[in-house]
Amino acid sequence: MNNNKQLNKYLRIFGLSLIAVVLLVGCAKSIDVTACVGTKTYGFWNGLWHGIISPVTFIVSLFKERVAIYAVNNNGGWYDFGFMLGISIIFGGPCGASRRKRRCKE
Repeated sequence: MNNNKQLNKYLRIFGLSLIAVVLLVGCAKSIDVTACVGTKTYGFWNGLWHGIISPVTFIVSLFKERVAIYAVNNNGGWYDFGFMLGISIIFGGPCGASRRKRRCKE
């Protein structure tokens, strides 16, 4: 019974935190996309590269307003696929969480 109360408490805190994050994100500053769109359209290979360098780009984007993590002027699905593949290469993909060894109970 005590575990059930504790679970409800955590779910309530999680739900309220999620609502707060959604409300705060709704107030975020937006950038005019037409200012970012140039003549070059980014494809799969650029998406792959942007995914690979995304951790470094994220840190730089915190201090430089002109640096963005994601290219707005892309060709759609292939850029997205390359971007996600690049992130997976860096962070270990779906198998990254299973790297630690599990101890068997004997």
